[in-house]
Amino acid sequence: MSLVPGLCATVSLTVSDADTAIALGSGDVPVLGTPRVVALCEQATCAALAGHLDPGRTTVGTRVELDHLAATAVGRTVHAEAVLVEVDGPRLRFDVRAHDGDTDLAVGSVRRVAVDVERFLGKLR
Repeated sequence: MSLVPGLCATVSLTVSDADTAIALGSGDVPVLGTPRVVALCEQATCAALAGHLDPGRTTVGTRVELDHLAATAVGRTVHAEAVLVEVDGPRLRFDVRAHDGDTDLAVGSVRRVAVDVERFLGKLR
């Protein structure tokens, strides 16, 4: 496993009606819903780790702290950036930021833990 601070990635989303607070059940306005912002930031953390995990390993989210700062209209493109800032054994902490090119929409951190897939899934059986 080659997980070192500094790994980073950016993912993008053009906001559709399916991404709104109304569609996600998290509000009653047709703007990008907070749950979709959280998912986009987590997607960026996964992208930052792509190719850096040993076979049979993955990460799972354990904590998200996010300040959703501004509304985003349908049709706008949002970019979520994640930077791995701390590696403590299997525990990983990322700084995340979502923006539309002009405005910061959300900032915060995401924590993930590296796990063995088979062992992790075996606990569910």
